[in-house]
Amino acid sequence: EMNLAYDIKIVDILKGDQFKPEFLAISPNNKMPAIVDPSGFDGQPISVFESGAILQYLGRKTGLFYPSTERERIEVEQWLMWQMGGFGPMLGQNHHFVQYAPERIPYAIDR
Repeated sequence: EMNLAYDIKIVDILKGDQFKPEFLAISPNNKMPAIVDPSGFDGQPISVFESGAILQYLGRKTGLFYPSTERERIEVEQWLMWQMGGFGPMLGQNHHFVQYAPERIPYAIDR
């Protein structure tokens, strides 16, 4: 929606690509998503990891979807932090227990 050019790079987690030095240089915690902007604010490449940091970076860089006034920015950031620290991780936990747990644990799924 920002009309930014991008290339998708496959990181095969089943082969351990996330632990290779070239990926760890982009995302030191070996997690996705991560981006490399070849022309950061200062014209130099910059890597950004973590969904919230990526959203904030792209919003500031493009001026889209990220308010310029502090009051409006706080409103956006509150919901972003709630998603990153609350709702998002709970969905991840649910997905794990529904899809990958060796046995069905109703408490973990319903939580």
